[in-house]
Amino acid sequence: MTAYLFLLHVAGAVTLMLWAVHMVHTGAERGWRPEITGLLRATDGPVRSAAVGAGLGLALQSSTAAGMLAAAFASRGMFALATGLAIVLGANFGSALVVLILSLDLSLLPPVLLVMGGLLFFKGKSRRVKQSGRALVGLGLIFVSLQLLSEATAPLSDSAILPAVVQYLGKEPLTALLAGAAIAWLFHSSVATILLLVVLSQHGVLPFEAAAPLLLGANIGTAIGPFVLTRNSSIEAKRLMAGNLMTRVAGAVLALAVLLLGGSVLAAGFSPVQQLVGLHLIFNVALLLVGLPLTGVMARLMERLIRAPATTDPAAAIGVPPSCLDEAAVGDPGMALASTTRELLRMAEIVGRMFEPVMEIYKAGDEEKIRQARLMEAAIDQAQSDIKLYLARVQFNEDSNSARRGQDLAAIAVNLEYVGDAITKTLLRLAEVRREQRLAFSPTGWRELAELHSQVVENMQLARNVLVTRDLNQARKLVVEKTRMREAVAASQRQHMQRLKDGTEASLATSNLHLETLRAMKTINSLMASIGYLVLEEAGEVLDHRLKPAG
Repeated sequence: MTAYLFLLHVAGAVTLMLWAVHMVHTGAERGWRPEITGLLRATDGPVRSAAVGAGLGLALQSSTAAGMLAAAFASRGMFALATGLAIVLGANFGSALVVLILSLDLSLLPPVLLVMGGLLFFKGKSRRVKQSGRALVGLGLIFVSLQLLSEATAPLSDSAILPAVVQYLGKEPLTALLAGAAIAWLFHSSVATILLLVVLSQHGVLPFEAAAPLLLGANIGTAIGPFVLTRNSSIEAKRLMAGNLMTRVAGAVLALAVLLLGGSVLAAGFSPVQQLVGLHLIFNVALLLVGLPLTGVMARLMERLIRAPATTDPAAAIGVPPSCLDEAAVGDPGMALASTTRELLRMAEIVGRMFEPVMEIYKAGDEEKIRQARLMEAAIDQAQSDIKLYLARVQFNEDSNSARRGQDLAAIAVNLEYVGDAITKTLLRLAEVRREQRLAFSPTGWRELAELHSQVVENMQLARNVLVTRDLNQARKLVVEKTRMREAVAASQRQHMQRLKDGTEASLATSNLHLETLRAMKTINSLMASIGYLVLEEAGEVLDHRLKPAG
């Protein structure tokens, strides 16, 4: 085989592997996103957070994808930085388990996965079934790509040039470490990089002395990608990805030092595959065990090293985007209404950012997050005032439909302001009371509130979609969700009263907090559902149920 044909075959096998890994985590994310989101919201304590991260790493077949999800949640204040670091540590361990599973000799599994995945994707009726099929096909293709890669690299054992390169890497472990990091960064997948090294070692092309530092470098490279991708993201996401990268660099350097000081003798007697897969797994287990107790220390270090940029606008400092109102569009009613809709969407996004970290604030009483929420409320108040004055200057003339649309948008702005008030003046005040009085909800009561919070977060997202698309089916769903929320709140109230009758001490101490939180969440959900009502009313889909006059 000529050099060109060899490179073509290797490139084709590696490309198939990268595509297959992408198929797996895309299928898992698209098909099971609500469950993944629920897992991330349910993080509580470093051990559980790490377990959630490990599950995500296994399901998505990518610690990079899991890390980016965690960064997105951290940027919205859904959990503390230390919790995010625990999730990422767990995701790296889950990714190492994926490598272990894929390195096993499972010759009958690939065709079974391809057939099952194909049937689910082509014959499945629901999106979840189809995307699950996509993930199974991707998993089957990973095994196929490994076989192709094995066949393509087999002739390397007779290469005249490669031994010199491998010998150099074996004598220059630091260079090999950097090379491994560069390859993993280029691939954007630690799984694909490690499996490539495993295949090369299996054919005797890459001895352990050269493969080990390459593997440790790959563990660094998989953290470089997310770090680069979040360079323009929020300060929380930057800190999380920087902390992950620093942790992996420190761990890889220490592991390399151990190997150079004689630790490599422990790999003697094992096959090349067992050596590399074992080293990868042991490295990530050790990093998890050592790093998990230090997540708080690392979080504080990242907060000191990466500070928010100085600005004269406090709201801009926490990432609140500028107003979307276009003064030049005031003379055109259609353009003015479009501009107002964009501004309302901005308001709804800010309200969502205020509400999403509420349960984390309840749990930790973070004063900085409370301060940020109040800055965002000020931005909401200003936006509502600006919208009111903006629409007052628009000349709708005889266009009654546009005039009514303007009134509806003004009403939505008022409701969004009320949502902001409910968050800061009720929920944040209750969080401060809980912190000051050191109260703790009962486990059942806390779970009820967390589930209701997740439900409201999802309904907020649905309301934003309705605001943009004005889709009648989504608007109906939003209105139906209001009824579902009312029933869930009523059920929680009944269960809380039963706990009071049973004399549950935590419920007795937090009764007012629990009931006021329920009422605030119900109010917030109802205000967001009003967007659906306005869309349905405009389409004539809502009946008038007013009472007849007395007499």
